Amino acid sequence: MTALEKMRDFIESYPGFDVLSELSIDYADRVPATAGLFPSGLVEVRRRTDIMGDVTVENQYNFALYTVMAKAPGEDEGATENAEWQMDFQEWVQEQSVLHLAPTFGDEPRTERIAAQSGAIYSTDDEGTAVYAIQISASFKKIYRKG
Repeated sequence: MTALEKMRDFIESYPGFDVLSELSIDYADRVPATAGLFPSGLVEVRRRTDIMGDVTVENQYNFALYTVMAKAPGEDEGATENAEWQMDFQEWVQEQSVLHLAPTFGDEPRTERIAAQSGAIYSTDDEGTAVYAIQISASFKKIYRKG
């Protein structure tokens, strides 16, 4: 299973995901109750070589989750529900990571970390929708053994 498939399955397993009707990849329409997952690739954070020549690489996958939700202009109740959903999702991701229930990507699963952070309203329109953005990162290690 690819990293993108793992992340998509993970997000769709969130108990509050049922308020969304679909999760697209690299696409987010302005239709309420939809979401888009945008991968931004792999970042090599650090590389270390031990005395045997084995290389440990600390990597990070980065994603942006955009959710489109109903939000009437100037209406507080829907805005509050949307904000609570965003915050609850971020707390759930943290819990899954701490309990080692989140997907793993590297060679040392017990040291991996997935974080969902910086959730914020991205845009609104007069038609009654709001787009929220959450940054998701997965930090992991890959070990390359010489010979």
